[in-house]
Amino acid sequence: MDIPTVDKILGKFPEVKGNLIGILHEVQNHFHYLPEEELRYISKKTRIPITQIYSIINFYNRFSLKPKGENEICVCLGTACHVKGAEKVLDAISGNLNIQKGESTDDMRFSLEEVRCIGACSLAPAVVINEETYGQVSPKQVTTILKQYE
Repeated sequence: MDIPTVDKILGKFPEVKGNLIGILHEVQNHFHYLPEEELRYISKKTRIPITQIYSIINFYNRFSLKPKGENEICVCLGTACHVKGAEKVLDAISGNLNIQKGESTDDMRFSLEEVRCIGACSLAPAVVINEETYGQVSPKQVTTILKQYE
């Protein structure tokens, strides 16, 4: 368990209860997922029941209880993206990295998720890698895009 890191994160939020989502985001950004030991420590330090913490984690699909890759790839499969071929883009990424949606590469460099909407319908089909949005992505562009993260 990395107590100093969690304590540092908690120190950024003087009003803990109103900022639990922010705390969880910071912990996930550091560890690339939400480790159980750290969650139990947060529960103890903040006096927020662990069941309440897990309820929040399970409600928001951006939180993960299993390790994710260093580079998180989200392929939008909302209506506009789906109509414009997002499924083929997802298949190209999956084939290129040899993983399925919901998985991470063995070296933990990439993880692949599908999301329902990223609010960028005019860019369909859209892919988000970490915080970078790629619009009008074709399956042919996948290799070039992924090389930027190697």
